[in-house]
Amino acid sequence: MSFMALNEKLTTVFAGDLRELMLISYIVLGNNAVTNRFIEGSYQMPVHAWSSLYAIDRFPGIRAKEIRSIFPRPQNTISRAISLLEQRGYVRQGASESDGREKRLFTTTQGQQILAEMTAMSLRRQAELFAPLTAEERDTFFGLALKIAAGQNLLQSVVLGSNEAPSSTLVADPILNPGVDRD
Repeated sequence: MSFMALNEKLTTVFAGDLRELMLISYIVLGNNAVTNRFIEGSYQMPVHAWSSLYAIDRFPGIRAKEIRSIFPRPQNTISRAISLLEQRGYVRQGASESDGREKRLFTTTQGQQILAEMTAMSLRRQAELFAPLTAEERDTFFGLALKIAAGQNLLQSVVLGSNEAPSSTLVADPILNPGVDRD
């Protein structure tokens, strides 16, 4: 078999029955590779520590297990990320007002500063990644992607035998939807 140019390979993959899944995977994995190299090289932390810091800053007082509903990753990965962020002084824990045993997470001033740097670079990366799209196409893409993200079939699947809903989902999460009671 002769070597196929990358564009030919991608055209072949994206023309198949699984074209939507393959295209989304390619975009996400490609961006993750670029972003991971930058975050790890510039800040000596894994990208999931950056996303955890982002979640903690956006939702002051979030619990570690609630981060999983925003960025679906294994709980031990999130725990290691939070531990690293605490060691570096980027986040601190505080006790819950309703339950002193429950730990809530907050960014520190140092964490907010490093996050501002990372966010500025991420905004530039976002502009770079979506440069081929017009503003209208970006809005359409975002709306369609948000519809998939908010749907019930992203984090569970009847077809693949995982029809049990996760303990917290994007739709029923009290951090994202404050009207929903916490567990």
